[in-house]
Formats: sequence, C-alpha cells, structure tokens
Amino acid sequence: QFVCIGGSPSRMRAFIAYMAEELGLGSPGCDYPNICAGTDRYAMYKVGPVLSVSHGMGIPSISIMLHELIKLLYHAKCSNITIIRIGTSGGIGLEPGSVVITRQSVDATFKPQFEQVILGKTVIRSTNLDEQLAKELMQCSKEIGQFNTVIGNTMCTLDFYEGQARLDGAICLYNEEEKLQYLKEAYDSGVRNIEMESSVFAAMCNLSGVKAAVVCVTLLNRLEGDQISSSHDVLVEYQQRPQKLVGYFIKKSLGKV
Repeated sequence: QFVCIGGSPSRMRAFIAYMAEELGLGSPGCDYPNICAGTDRYAMYKVGPVLSVSHGMGIPSISIMLHELIKLLYHAKCSNITIIRIGTSGGIGLEPGSVVITRQSVDATFKPQFEQVILGKTVIRSTNLDEQLAKELMQCSKEIGQFNTVIGNTMCTLDFYEGQARLDGAICLYNEEEKLQYLKEAYDSGVRNIEMESSVFAAMCNLSGVKAAVVCVTLLNRLEGDQISSSHDVLVEYQQRPQKLVGYFIKKSLGKV
C-alpha cells in the first residue's frame, strides 16, 4: 500500500526498521532481509503494508529501479498505491534541516518537465506531483510540530557539481556572482531545494497512474555556500525528519494515530 524509496540502502533498511516499530510489527533487534539480495542495483525491504526500496543516485539509477518496481507492483496485483521518495537535498533560501514537500519537479531551466530521448526523438513529460497528497503531508508535519516544512518546487539536475552551480567541483568556469544570480533566479521561480531524482520519478508515476510525493530534508542553504557545515550527529537527525513525517503519514492513513 505504501512504497517508500530513497538513495541509500542503509537508510532504507533503517526506515523499514523504524516503520516496523511504529506499526508494532517488529521486535527490538529484529533483522529485515533484503528481498533483492541477488542484485547490487538496489535493496528492498518489507514490513506489513510498507515496501522500502533504495534507488541509488541520479536519474538513470532511479529510472531503472522504477521500471522494475512498477512491473513488480503490477504483477503482484497491488492497487491504491502511494509512492513517496524520501531523501536529502540542498536548500535554497531555507534553514538547514527544513523539509521540502515537492509541488512539482523542474529542470535546470526551471521548467516543470522531464525530457528524454526515445527512438531518436525528444519526448517531454509532465513532472507535477499529487497536490492532495502534498497537502496531507503538510498537515501531518503541522501535527508533528517538530521541524520547519514547506511546499515548493524541487529542481532536479543531471549533475551534482556544475549542474547545481557548485564552485567546488573539479571543473568550474563561472564565478560566485554568477552562481548566486542563478540560484536567486531559481528561488524567485519557486524552487526551494535541489536534488537529482525527482523529475523522472514524477514523470513515471504520472504515466503509471500512481499517487506520488517527494519529501526531502535540506542539509544546507546553497545561498550561503557549497559545503555542509553541520556536525555528523546533526545531519543524522536531519535525515530522520522525512522518515518521521512519512512514518506519521502512514500511521495516520492506517488509523494508528
């Protein structure tokens, strides 16, 4: 009924253990086997009505996983599914630790679309996400009341360095003034965070008729720099925030709140 996906296998394993505890379906120290242990492409864990899957980094990695996940859900005759991507991101104009619920994913030119070449022709697909689901998640955050949460656009890039206007990559042919101008243009267009998977995720869920959302925590404010300055313990707590929000949403949906 609920499929939660995120980049890291270890994070998705931690999430399924968290959900087992929250839903009263597991015992302390219980082990949750990787259903997809036969492949190195991604890890998959299940407890009760929740599936937790890793997708790696970037559009190609998550698109492969989504093709196979959507086929799996179809052959398993699953219906009324909600898929939520939980992850980390760079924020724009937000305090580190803020959670962004994506209204729509936009490309690096701030257009709400995913562009792909198929059979030699450019195909453009919509990247809007479920508006009602976003509102429900926002309401859940208000009920939790533990961290700042906003609904905004998410910019999905093809690269972590130049594609996200970083100055600290191996190659950089622009200056800080140009970088800040670009990021401010992104902010003015409604972008509140940057990551590398949301566009193809939104496009594929739209085409498959699956209700979907993206919930990412911001680890830094890109208007103030490119390097993360928070301590390891603080970052661990930040990364738990999307899990807490989505976990609460699942419990509420199941009538367990």
